[in-house]
Amino acid sequence: MLENIISIESGSRQMNIAKRLEKYCKVPALAGFEEPMIDALYSDLKPFCDSIDVDILGNVIGKINGTNPGSSNLMIFAHIDSIGMIIKSIDENGYLRMERLGGVPEKVLPAKTVVVRRKNGAHVTGVIGTTSHHFTAPADKYVVTPITELFIDIGAKNLAEVLELGIDIGSPVLYEPSFRELLNGRVSGTSIDDRGGCAVLVEVAQRLKVSPPKADIFIVGSVQEEFNLRGAMVAAQKILPTAAISIDLSVSCDTPDLSGKSSLGLGLGPVLGTMTFHGRGTLNGLIPHPKMLDLFEAAAKSQNIKTQKHASLGMLTDASYVQLVGGGVACLDAGWATRYTHSGVEVCQVSDLEQLATIVTEVAQKFSSNLDFSRNPTNS
Repeated sequence: MLENIISIESGSRQMNIAKRLEKYCKVPALAGFEEPMIDALYSDLKPFCDSIDVDILGNVIGKINGTNPGSSNLMIFAHIDSIGMIIKSIDENGYLRMERLGGVPEKVLPAKTVVVRRKNGAHVTGVIGTTSHHFTAPADKYVVTPITELFIDIGAKNLAEVLELGIDIGSPVLYEPSFRELLNGRVSGTSIDDRGGCAVLVEVAQRLKVSPPKADIFIVGSVQEEFNLRGAMVAAQKILPTAAISIDLSVSCDTPDLSGKSSLGLGLGPVLGTMTFHGRGTLNGLIPHPKMLDLFEAAAKSQNIKTQKHASLGMLTDASYVQLVGGGVACLDAGWATRYTHSGVEVCQVSDLEQLATIVTEVAQKFSSNLDFSRNPTNS
């Protein structure tokens, strides 16, 4: 499946990131039900970490010991959970009703293939029903059906059959996992948000194993990001990092529908966040620490990698809460451009992930164990 990616973007590391991304995109792990990704990331990180643990919430926390540990350390993290739905009711005929968990766009749901998790961890395939075209009223053909009117059809004949399968109220539902190769080193997949970040985490850990950092580095796969940013803050409370880098996607605007919204595009290099603000709900966001910006940009320059920048409303990452831990954490958002976010068929460029891993590794290797991130003018 990946032969063309490898031939277009030659190099074993490109191949490794692509294969890891494919592996992770095919792992269904809804926020709060991350066990399959916990197992996958734990197994993949373990050979490259000096110690690794999973906390009560499910965060995977690996530590790479620095050669000269001191007062400063760095946390690099990406979330392992996905958006999806939760079963809220089952009718007598075996149809399932659902609620959204995370930012699921209702307009993509009708006729979407999904998987429903059983109590034993196995999954049942289902289809979100849509009114047959032949009986759809003209006035309804251009209307987005709210999730409250949608249902999942798993082929069951009645309620008893559904319950016997181990599906009940509270069962998780996800887009059917997929991964496909496109042209020009691009791929489409389910939950590239944030399985791309997870692939980068493992790549960074693998490189740091070969070339150890000076400071202690913590590699974290966080849970429940899509459920109001729960996990990374708890991991940071345990680690108490001096600084942290959130690895997550940014919205690519190189498609006809978003042309002009921003300059972000596929294949133009990793993305550096200069400001995020959700603007609703949490009213949270991040203005990155200036010294972390300097470190990232210096690392990119030293590796001759071009980067992109964004300042975005309507977006946020786990870093918005991590920055508030302890006496404050110097945080930075770093990522890659992705098309069709939260739709179940997200698209990215493999080389952007590879270059992001190179920059983050460089930051980690150059991160001094005695760095002072105080913004006191006397420390400038």
